[in-house]
Amino acid sequence: ADGSYVLDVAAGDQACGEHGDGRMLEAADILEDLIAHFQPKLLQGQRVLITAGPTFEALDPVRGISNLSSGKMGFAIARAAREAGAQVTLVAGPVALDAPRGVHRIDVRSAQEMLQACTAHADASDILIATAAVADWRSADAAEHKIKKDGSGLPPALTLVENPDILATLAASDRGRSGALFCVGFAAESQNLLELASAKRLRKGVPLMVGNIGPQTFGQDDNALLLIDAQGARELPRNSKIALARQLVARIAQQRSSNPPKTH
Repeated sequence: ADGSYVLDVAAGDQACGEHGDGRMLEAADILEDLIAHFQPKLLQGQRVLITAGPTFEALDPVRGISNLSSGKMGFAIARAAREAGAQVTLVAGPVALDAPRGVHRIDVRSAQEMLQACTAHADASDILIATAAVADWRSADAAEHKIKKDGSGLPPALTLVENPDILATLAASDRGRSGALFCVGFAAESQNLLELASAKRLRKGVPLMVGNIGPQTFGQDDNALLLIDAQGARELPRNSKIALARQLVARIAQQRSSNPPKTH
């Protein structure tokens, strides 16, 4: 009926002993859907591709190169984009987080896997928000078995090669250059945030770069952001990551509507 909002049922074990659709949603899921229902639909009909978390680059079967990113900011943005009416695809590195309700999640491990997943979905997306902390380097030849100490006291000889730049690759695509794929990057720095994030925005060729101080936010539930575009910089003071995610989504919607894609 008009004015009503019907929630889906959950799947799982049921009281009758069967397994399948029909369970009542968990209270947290009901609350998440109710909150989403009353959020402004600023991205209604938009298709949003988000990367989140770290990547893991194997050195051998048990060790690798990674970082301290928890993925919480990216997952919060995925939730906020879905609340705003978007169809959201979340490409996640190895994290210990549940996907937000209604978000299509793709799990990957390495930077190359993340690039492949993003490339496969970029043409069907309107917005890319690249929050993932992608490893810059990977082993040129990961060992098949665990690398052992040889008693010499010297570290093993490791040859590293540069990983693909996911954001720059998609921003340089035809859709990225035309604005049909609106690209947003993230810069996690330890100092000189404005200077380094501004330079990264120009280097990547994206309309919006979001900066934060990495050591102060990795694994935390709050954050502070610096939004940088061609007009300058704007601070979003420290707040919960979901609150900041909603502010960022509003900024993206505003910027995208004021700068529509170029047509030929």
